[in-house]
Amino acid sequence: MKRSAEDRKKPFSALYPEDVLGLAERSLQREFTNLYRPLNSYINRVFELEDSDGAGVIVKFYRPGRWPGEAIAEEHVFLQELASSEIPVIAPLVMADGSTLGCWRDIHYAFFPKCGGRSVDEFSDEQWQQLGRLVGRVHATGSIREAPHRQRLVPSASTRGQLHYLEEHDLVAQEARSAFFTLARRLVEEIDVLFDGVVLQRIHGDLHFSNIIHRPGESFFLIDFDDMVTGPQVQDVWMLLQGYGEESLVELDLFLEGYEVFHGFDRRSCRLIEPLRAMRYIHYLAWCGYQVVEDGHTEVLPDYGTSSFWQNETAELADQLERIHTAKSPFGNV
Repeated sequence: MKRSAEDRKKPFSALYPEDVLGLAERSLQREFTNLYRPLNSYINRVFELEDSDGAGVIVKFYRPGRWPGEAIAEEHVFLQELASSEIPVIAPLVMADGSTLGCWRDIHYAFFPKCGGRSVDEFSDEQWQQLGRLVGRVHATGSIREAPHRQRLVPSASTRGQLHYLEEHDLVAQEARSAFFTLARRLVEEIDVLFDGVVLQRIHGDLHFSNIIHRPGESFFLIDFDDMVTGPQVQDVWMLLQGYGEESLVELDLFLEGYEVFHGFDRRSCRLIEPLRAMRYIHYLAWCGYQVVEDGHTEVLPDYGTSSFWQNETAELADQLERIHTAKSPFGNV
């Protein structure tokens, strides 16, 4: 197929079937059928393939500039360690050259086995304990090695950097700019001290319901370690709760009962749940902004960038800061 000049300049947005299938056959030394199915991904480009034996293979092309190769490699090392410990995750396939990460026209890529399953919207008591045991095992493995190239999930690093990104790329509407940044920087200053002395380690970093799949007769599987970070353990807990920390004591107790079978947990760190929720708000705003900068638009929030959008976000951030001031730790002063 003849390529346009624009395609040649931006290969990431113009991955053709012959590119992907040819790369798969060379990298994995397998023959593939003509199946080439694009899968939904806001950041990366992901395709489902099928080899000549009928085995499903997922190939992920990482968006250039988002993660350095060293950071992606640390994600792969973590996944391989987890898989070696028989923890149910989906580790990258080893290619013919012995690596898990390739590079084609300055685009990093990796292959994964296709693993089906379904999301679970509501956990039973036993499933909360089962999930706690699973995350405890993940964190026990995560604590044995550092990941110096991954983001550190503390306000002074991650959140401050996200605010800088929003400001540098002029993504906040002029009318709301002063109010938003004044409030956001105040929030960072106030919550940063709460992270003093908190143990940081390799964690999933983006553990919500959509990143957990259930396979009948098997354990839960954790998927999508793309946002793996070095951060507090409680980050992999709070997004699973269906309410605020103090409203989810039963679920939190069940989860930690399972978790602490395999790994210690400092229950005082639950005071970080609401600060981490505020950080997540800012993370999401910067993530949407990244789509605008990279693609010229966002498919996530149609009104992103308008004055009313940023005024509403500023009000929500103010509400969350007030909640941080008034929220009680789920375990009191433990």
